[in-house]
Amino acid sequence: MNGVNRMRILTQHDHQAEANEGAASLSNDDDPHTLKDRLTTLSRIDLHFPHFTDGRAYSQAYLLRRRLGFKGDLRATGDVLIDQLVQMERTGFSSAVLKEGLNAADAERQFARFAGFYQEDLTSPR
Repeated sequence: MNGVNRMRILTQHDHQAEANEGAASLSNDDDPHTLKDRLTTLSRIDLHFPHFTDGRAYSQAYLLRRRLGFKGDLRATGDVLIDQLVQMERTGFSSAVLKEGLNAADAERQFARFAGFYQEDLTSPR
């Protein structure tokens, strides 16, 4: 997320194989503030994209990182497409589970396409 450590890209299989201990999950219409008292005990929060056009999880990620100070893994799940990954990283996600059938190598190449940005974000505050 900081320009050196890129967002971690996972397949559905990788995600399912990982332990869920210390993880919480929020649907895209849940208030992130409901986790406020548990944030220090959580190692991961999964934020769900039910459809790629529904961006509420971006706002949840930003709130969890910037306002609530969550330092653990924020993981994008659901209808996650390669085109979304750069914006996900910029809003605070540290890992993403690709939609079934997408190639992880193609996803990794997406980050090389954008060398820099004019706007401030969570990865490079100005």
